[in-house]
Amino acid sequence: MISTINVLAADDLSAFGHDPWWVITIKTLLIFLVLVLLTLFNIWWERRVVARMQHRIGPNVNGPFGLLQSLADGVKLALKEDIIPKAADKVVFLLAPVIAAVPAFVTFSVIPFGPTVKVPFSDVRTPLQLTDMPVAVLFVMAIASIGIYGIVLGGWSSGSTYSLLGGLRSSAQMISYEVAMGLALVAVFLYAGSMSTSEIVAAQDKFWFGLILVPSFVIYTISMVGETNRAPFDLPEAEGELVGGFHTEYSSLKFALFFLAEYINMATVSALATTLFLGGWHAPWGLINIWPGADTGYWPVLWFFGKVLFFIFVFIWLRGSLPRLRYDQFMAFGWKRLIPISLVWIIAVATIRSVSLDGGVDRQYLLIGIGVLAVLFLALFFIGESEEEPTVAETEETGRAAGGFPVPPMPAGGAVRGAAVPLTFESRTSTVAAGEDL
Repeated sequence: MISTINVLAADDLSAFGHDPWWVITIKTLLIFLVLVLLTLFNIWWERRVVARMQHRIGPNVNGPFGLLQSLADGVKLALKEDIIPKAADKVVFLLAPVIAAVPAFVTFSVIPFGPTVKVPFSDVRTPLQLTDMPVAVLFVMAIASIGIYGIVLGGWSSGSTYSLLGGLRSSAQMISYEVAMGLALVAVFLYAGSMSTSEIVAAQDKFWFGLILVPSFVIYTISMVGETNRAPFDLPEAEGELVGGFHTEYSSLKFALFFLAEYINMATVSALATTLFLGGWHAPWGLINIWPGADTGYWPVLWFFGKVLFFIFVFIWLRGSLPRLRYDQFMAFGWKRLIPISLVWIIAVATIRSVSLDGGVDRQYLLIGIGVLAVLFLALFFIGESEEEPTVAETEETGRAAGGFPVPPMPAGGAVRGAAVPLTFESRTSTVAAGEDL
């Protein structure tokens, strides 16, 4: 048992740390360039996809198919007037966009884009990954959580009540959905026997973890939407309530940095989902049997970015399809649904792994028992909580609508057609109807 665990826990990272300085420089510049270009493409792609969903044309003027529209928007932001509110904490106000944008680039340093390849016009062989470490996945989550502080500090330092509320929502959202995201990754660590991104990809050479760890995959997918503040979980922005949220007071390049950080964070969580659940840079399942060279050379880079763009399309699809959630529903879903399901699933996976390593229990009966428990748990999940609706007297007394949420109550006789009922105002002498002469 101990020897098996030691074998699983041993990370072979000997391929890293031996690159010449010029190879490291090229890798760093390429990652930066790819992320910037991917952001420009994602903005254009989101506009085109949402326009198609809403039967509009979308950007089609600047460049072929409107591809230069994102570049034009970037130039427009750079030339806008840079305004700093009088009530703002100037130092923190300027640092917040940088704190949000820089970690978004750093997280890609441990993402594997492909196998070990030969650098063109040289004899150097290097992995298509800047670096790796035994706790690479934890490194990505730690750096990504630092980027959230940029949003929190940006909202606090603006001197605006709406921006402050957006920052507070972001901090609560970060805590809630990072817990669920971290728990979803535990099952991957148990199956791969490592937290190294390159080792996790290598462990999926036969079966992707997204197929055998479906609950973890679904929980991570939901959590990554909440983590990146994207619709329907974009509560820190919430234009209808907070007039733009944490970045209400930002303009020019400082706003552009927040915008850049959001789209790079989309690419980061999509790349991490690809690495942990969809085999990373490995060719689509089954293609290797038809084309043995699909996982060699620079072809895996194409498979990797194809999977990343699939997840980004899911982001866009959700934005064009679902309305924004109510904040209490959003927080309750994270704490009362995702986290308990993650804990139950971790126990099930740990039990299966322990039986697989130790033996002694018929695995078939174990899987049947776990399946029965999963069905019961899902039944309880869909039943939900029972809520007693208040009576008419309680509704009139508290001034709240049925259900207890503070929204204006409907008229007693239902919706009124035509002109509204005249308002009446209380005075010291008598009650005067609106519109009457005194």
